[in-house]
Amino acid sequence: MVNLLEPYLGRGLAEVVIAVAAAALLIGLMLVSAIFSVWLERKVSGRIQDRLGPTRVGGKFGWLQTLADGVKLLVKEDIIPNDADKLLFRIGPYIALVGAYLAFLALPFGNDVVARDMNIAVFFILAVMSTEVFGIILGAYGSGSKWALFGGIREAAQVVGYEVPRAISILIPIIIAGTMNLTVAGQHQAGIFWNWYLFNDPFTFCAFWVFFTCATAGCKRAPFDLAEAESELVAGFHTEYSGFRWLIFFMAEYGSMVAASGIAVLLFLGGWHIGLLPWELSDKLGEHGSLLWYIGNIVNVIVFLTKCYLLVFVMMWVRWTLPRLRIDQVMMTCLKYLLPISCVLLLGVSIWRLAVPYWAQEYVKYVITVLCLVPLVLVTLKLFSTRSTLPVTGTPSFWSTGVTPAGQEPAHKA
Repeated sequence: MVNLLEPYLGRGLAEVVIAVAAAALLIGLMLVSAIFSVWLERKVSGRIQDRLGPTRVGGKFGWLQTLADGVKLLVKEDIIPNDADKLLFRIGPYIALVGAYLAFLALPFGNDVVARDMNIAVFFILAVMSTEVFGIILGAYGSGSKWALFGGIREAAQVVGYEVPRAISILIPIIIAGTMNLTVAGQHQAGIFWNWYLFNDPFTFCAFWVFFTCATAGCKRAPFDLAEAESELVAGFHTEYSGFRWLIFFMAEYGSMVAASGIAVLLFLGGWHIGLLPWELSDKLGEHGSLLWYIGNIVNVIVFLTKCYLLVFVMMWVRWTLPRLRIDQVMMTCLKYLLPISCVLLLGVSIWRLAVPYWAQEYVKYVITVLCLVPLVLVTLKLFSTRSTLPVTGTPSFWSTGVTPAGQEPAHKA
């Protein structure tokens, strides 16, 4: 793109224009992701709790409910407590948002579709995502509230603790890829889905679940949301926030969810590859920079975002299914279980790569793929073969219509 603008603007100005356009596109993507994620969370929680969720604003499925909430927060009174440190109170949410946003700079959404291609992309993303906790600590400390301070300190302990097993679990697919460049790691997984690092060996398979658990905790998602803990800390680190600044905190949280899911997709789930084609789609359609190459990469971006939101959906599913842990249980899960497990997996994959013959590694890869496909196929068949019937007895729910289905006796006779 720089080469296209260089004859008209010059090299320096063309690079500035492209950089500003890429930054604007990424911040727009992050904001749209947050809007969609809030709507998705409401629908997921409603479905799990036997409710409908948003149904009025924006049509039958409540598509515009999040925008309506955003407008409400923008016009809501924004109060700063008298005991707060006004500077820290103001900048805390923005530091948290910047930490989540910077991770998108090094995420490749397709084949060479990345704002900044880095040889240390994994290290950069882990570093900038860690800075989100500084915004939370500053906002909590600057609030002048003991509830906010407790929540901020809990978040600091939780994030710093879970960063260690998360980083170690990321090293495992990096050893397989031989690089910290996420674009190269994604390109190595081209082809059929058994080439994904998730199925490469037993250690990377287990490392995915360790990483996903640590990522869920790092994003302050239940059952690890002790930084908020409404039942004991009112609202935790954001107790004193309202209006737009409160919105910024949650935009950072949903942005971190998408960024963490993007890392998991790139290092374990084949990146932007569909997994059903034996070659890279964009390179197969045309030469680099051609129209067909761009069309292929549009498909790649759609595939990548779909995988990311499937993992975001799982985070929401877990939140509305499992009960919240105590703070001591949260830290024990990290230090007593996940940290030793991640160290064993790192040692195991190193020995695996050095000691196991190549033909055996390939054989195990196909075995793991089959073992994963069998339960997936069974669940899919069960899903499509089980009839859905409306309940007419027992606890009333939104499914109850007052009409007895044909062929069934009324639940109660007069």
